[in-house]
Amino acid sequence: MITLSLAEIADIVGGQPHDIPDPAVTVTGPVVIDSREAGPGSLFAAFAGEHVDGHDYAQRAVEAGAAAVLAARPVGVPAIVVNDVVGALGALARTVVERLGTTVVALTGSAGKTSTKDLIAQLLERKAPTVWTPGSLNNEIGLPLTALTATSETQHLVLEMGARGIGHIHYLAELTPPRIGLVLNVGSAHLGEFGTREAIAQAKGELVEALPEDGCAVLNADDRLVRAMASRTKARVLLFGEAPEADVRGEKVRMTPDGRPAFELHTPTGCSDVTLRLYGEHHVSNALAAAAVAHELGMSVTEIAEALSEAGTLSRWRMEVTERPDGVTVVNDAYNANPESMRAALRALAAMGQARAADGGRTWAVLGQMAELGDASLAEHDAVGRLAVRLNVSKLVAVGGREASWLQLGAYNEGSWGEESVHVSDAQAAVDLLRSELRPGDVVLVKASRSVGLEKVAQALLENATEGEVAGR
Repeated sequence: MITLSLAEIADIVGGQPHDIPDPAVTVTGPVVIDSREAGPGSLFAAFAGEHVDGHDYAQRAVEAGAAAVLAARPVGVPAIVVNDVVGALGALARTVVERLGTTVVALTGSAGKTSTKDLIAQLLERKAPTVWTPGSLNNEIGLPLTALTATSETQHLVLEMGARGIGHIHYLAELTPPRIGLVLNVGSAHLGEFGTREAIAQAKGELVEALPEDGCAVLNADDRLVRAMASRTKARVLLFGEAPEADVRGEKVRMTPDGRPAFELHTPTGCSDVTLRLYGEHHVSNALAAAAVAHELGMSVTEIAEALSEAGTLSRWRMEVTERPDGVTVVNDAYNANPESMRAALRALAAMGQARAADGGRTWAVLGQMAELGDASLAEHDAVGRLAVRLNVSKLVAVGGREASWLQLGAYNEGSWGEESVHVSDAQAAVDLLRSELRPGDVVLVKASRSVGLEKVAQALLENATEGEVAGR
């Protein structure tokens, strides 16, 4: 973060200094919310969580070198006390971003946000110093924490924005006003909270409403709800996708024998071939979105194509492909799941399996609950089970309770009557089954919502795979 005195910070956040001997002391390090990450010159923001109260660790943070604590009450060490720590963190982030003058690129969507953010970061980093959201820290705490890692050298700030309700993205965009706003898609994620896709579109479109007149709204030409957002912004609109009218367009999309997408990238400045290191055809849309942002920021089509072809995954458990020494391939996509991303992952699994089928390799889909689908949950889980059968996935292992039983029921009703599908109670049962039945050449996809914790299955399968190589990195 740029250097600020404790007096300046107190003024920015509207806080009261407590136990601060010298208000001129400066914060020169990062803002942290974990006392174990505190160091010389840092600022420790204390949050009272459901299980842990950060205020109890204020002294530890100061002993580790923190200049002060941002707190909701006096804590016996140098502190700036505010009524709302979350709001204060946001106010501090807004001031820092305004002073830096960095170009803010914000993106949102129902699926693919983190993968696309990682691609944009790898493209823009080639052009100039870039800071981006780590993992999926895209809420009212994670976003300002990311923004506060920017320095005077940072030219691009790439921020992922999540929403669990109307007004959430509007709030985040006020903290870090974007010049470029990217909306990827409107899908089924969080249907249980929003009710309809139209309500989700209303929330996601708050991003383009926040753009200035000299900004740019990057919109998916292949998604009608996203494309309609053009009427909600005063900024210039740049379309991406496979539609003929897209400004940044993918043509001649195909899959390599091992399941990686390749396509011809067209931009207003020319065209070039791209072959991604990432797995799954769904990454074509993500790559085109990233290309559109890079084009807007002045990269040539040749530079963009080269960077896309070399880009890998930066965030864990998102289509991480590891081949074990014994020839079994594990695809860890267990960070999260919704109907769109589940279908995309299954199609990627099927494509990867085709390359191994001649040698007897089988495909395994180890799937669990997709959360927050509300009344659509049964139908969506049933549809995923059916799709696994239609794609000729060799084995479906449905893990968990009611929703997993719906996955298996869908597979059964689609024609999986033998041993092609099985329902197991938990991750350990899935591991035991897989360890007893996997053979060289098999490909295993592991995917569910984050709350299910299916990454444990992938981790268990890779415990002894020290000689394996993670693809896409």
